[in-house]
Amino acid sequence: MSASRIGRNALKAAKESTPGLPRAPKGTKISPAPRRASAPLPKRANPHLLNLSSEPPTRISPRVLTVLGVGALTISTYCGYLYASYRREVAQAQSMTVPEDVSDRYNHTARTFDADVELSEKLMRLGPKRRDLVRRAHGDVLEVSCGTGRNLEYYDLGARGCRSVTYVDLSPEMVEIARAKFAKLHPGFTRVEFRAQDAREVPAPSHHRYYDTIVQTMGLCSMPDPAGALRHLGTITEPQQGRILLLEHGRSHYDWLNRVLDNLAPAHADRHGCWWNRDIGRIVRDSGLEIVEEQRWHFGTTWRYVLRPRRS
Repeated sequence: MSASRIGRNALKAAKESTPGLPRAPKGTKISPAPRRASAPLPKRANPHLLNLSSEPPTRISPRVLTVLGVGALTISTYCGYLYASYRREVAQAQSMTVPEDVSDRYNHTARTFDADVELSEKLMRLGPKRRDLVRRAHGDVLEVSCGTGRNLEYYDLGARGCRSVTYVDLSPEMVEIARAKFAKLHPGFTRVEFRAQDAREVPAPSHHRYYDTIVQTMGLCSMPDPAGALRHLGTITEPQQGRILLLEHGRSHYDWLNRVLDNLAPAHADRHGCWWNRDIGRIVRDSGLEIVEEQRWHFGTTWRYVLRPRRS
C-alpha cells in the first residue's frame, strides 16, 4: 500500500472518530463559511475643528446693554459738567483780585470747617498721616495753625510724651473750637494753652528757652509770610534734638496739575482762605532750616517734612 493511500485512510478515520462534529450526508456540497465584515476604522478628528463649539455664541442681554449705555452716558455727562464747571471757575478767577493774606476767611468758615474737609481728608487718608506725624511730638510742644484742632486726638500727653502743649492760630474763632474739643478729649491735662496769635510772634515757652517739638499741619497755605514764619520757629526750637514737623499741601510733581491749581487758586483762596498752589519745597528752603526727612504723596501735592535748626 502506498504512503499516500495510508495517509488518506488515517485522515478519514480521524474525522469519523471526532465527537461533536456533525457529518454531512454523502453527496452534499459544502459551501465555504461566509467571511465576517470587519468593523470600520474610527475616523481621525480634524485638529483644526477641535476648538469649535457646536453651541451658539453667548449674546449680551438687552438689559445689560441698557445698563452699560446708561452708565456710559452718566459718566460722559458728569465729565462734561466737571469741565464746564472748571472753565467757569477759571473765567471767574481771572477777573478776581484776591489779597495774599486770606487768613481772615477762617473766621467765617470756622463753624463748618470740619464738615467741609472731612470727606476729602478721608479720601486722601490724611487722618493716619496726621496721627503718624503728631505721635512723634514730645517734651514741650507748640502747634502752629492749630485750626479747629484736627490733631488733638493724636497727642500722647503725659510724662513719656508731651509735658506741655501750646496751640496758636490766627483765627480766634478756630482757637475757641479747638479749646472746646481739647476739654472733652483731655479733661485731666492742665499744662495746655490756647492763643490767637501770628506764628511769627510766638515767644519761647515761659519755663524753658526752647520748644522740643513744633507741629504744623496744612498751615503754610494760609500764612501771609510762610518762609518768615518757619524761620522764626527755628529760633525757638531746641537746637540739638528739637524738631519741626510739617504736613502741608501745595504744588505737584506734574505741570498739568500745577496749571489746574494755578487756574483755580484765586477762587479757592477767596472761598477757603488757602493758597493751594504754593511751592512748599521752596518755602522750606527759603526758611534756612535743615531738612531731616522729606516725603510726598498724591501726585506730589501732599508734603511731609521733619526739620531742625541749621547747625553752624
